[in-house]
Amino acid sequence: MTPFTTLTGRVVVLDRAHVDTDQIIPKQFLKTIGRAGLGSGLFFAWRQDPDFVLNRPEAAGAAILLAGENFGCGSSREHAAWALLDFGIRCVIAPSFGDIFYNNCTKNGLLPVRLPIAQFLGRECLTVDLAAQTVDGVGFEMDGFRKQCLLQGWDDIALTLRYEDRIGAYERARGISA
Repeated sequence: MTPFTTLTGRVVVLDRAHVDTDQIIPKQFLKTIGRAGLGSGLFFAWRQDPDFVLNRPEAAGAAILLAGENFGCGSSREHAAWALLDFGIRCVIAPSFGDIFYNNCTKNGLLPVRLPIAQFLGRECLTVDLAAQTVDGVGFEMDGFRKQCLLQGWDDIALTLRYEDRIGAYERARGISA
């Protein structure tokens, strides 16, 4: 996974509350375990409206999504985080998130930031500094373990591989062959 350190990026605003993962990426896009191409299914039903925020020219190249409360609620589809990343979104700022979605974000290199969005509305670009835990100087909270994983680019596999020597020694001691 790509480490997340500092991001200065264009902002797009989806000022809707309780956006669930079924709306983020509909079921017809869940037939793959590959992550590439899922950005085309991001908010698929809503993007049929030519005036939907992600269809507007100013959304092109956006890396930061400002969203309403309880973003990513609903089912546990990891594809939602993958679709946002594939579209180019690296950070979602919202007052609150669905718990499973929040965890899926951090495990895939997408930074979820819990902050009210009103203070950022009308801004074209923002700078998110994970090490300092700030968005344009406004502080946010994040669990130290998740922060370290994002900074280092460690997904679950990378975390496990950090202990590859110990795992191998354990398996050899138990007579387990690879």
